[in-house]
Amino acid sequence: MTQDDTLPLAQEAAKHWRGCTDPHLISHRENAVYAVTLPAAEKGVLRLHRRGYQSEEAIRSELWWLDALASAGLSVPRPQHTVDGALLTQLADGHVASVLAWMPGAALGTGGTPLPGSPDEQMRLYASAGRAIANLHVTTDRLTLPPNFARPHWDIDGLLGSAPFWGRFWDHPAATEGESIVMSEARRFAREKLTDFAARGGDQGLIHADLLRENILFDGPHAHLIDFDDCGFGFRLYDLGTALTPNLEEPALDRIATGLIEGYATLRPLSDGDLAMLPVFVMLRTLASVGWTMPRLAPGDPRIRAYLNRAVRTSHAVLEGQPLFHLG
Repeated sequence: MTQDDTLPLAQEAAKHWRGCTDPHLISHRENAVYAVTLPAAEKGVLRLHRRGYQSEEAIRSELWWLDALASAGLSVPRPQHTVDGALLTQLADGHVASVLAWMPGAALGTGGTPLPGSPDEQMRLYASAGRAIANLHVTTDRLTLPPNFARPHWDIDGLLGSAPFWGRFWDHPAATEGESIVMSEARRFAREKLTDFAARGGDQGLIHADLLRENILFDGPHAHLIDFDDCGFGFRLYDLGTALTPNLEEPALDRIATGLIEGYATLRPLSDGDLAMLPVFVMLRTLASVGWTMPRLAPGDPRIRAYLNRAVRTSHAVLEGQPLFHLG
């Protein structure tokens, strides 16, 4: 849908929030996302949630989590209540809408383009991002979730089962037979590793699950996390693997990974076993991204081939025991 398709819906939705005006489309990926003006000339974000992706209960749970995190002092987008005091509203056509406070700052970077800054600057930024991710996990573990809290599962079945949350990546129609074989072997290998990791007490809980560069903002030296639309229950290392994945081709990948891990460890230390599993979680994210493309990108979209190449290359390296990066 284009802005012309969704703008009337955004205008309808805005009426449910006091003083919410002037919706302007800023992105349309999973959701149609509009910048809006809130009372006292403050900025906000209005989301028209994609139908069929997250249930109303799941969206309400995401908003509950964000509200709880913001109340605990984390720099995340705080949900805005409707005139009726609700966290979301349903429109006449069935769309669900929500409004969040605007988060200041600029994105860490853009996927598919070289990461700006010197290696030292990149390392410092990712150290701040790592600390923010650890703070997210630590604070979440102190919360008591309501009994009706429902979010997707990025667990073993959610990533590698017969129907992964983002799709059967090994069956991608654009993959060659050889590529499908490699991804199938990576799936088998990862399932064994995750099963053993879980049995050894690998940390699991609520995770962001989509910490790409665009979802890490900086306004000064501190990182702010946004776009919790894919949040759910899973391995905490998946958040770190996701943050590293866009940087696999960066010349300063070793510095980036070191910064991320050292920043995370300031609040949540990682064991040698955790660090040994991190490349597996990077591989898992590359595989999940291949699945993500199937219902979303048109055949021939160049991102499909780029994601397949990255997943196969990363899978080869992990299966052969080659390091993806060096820490320290």
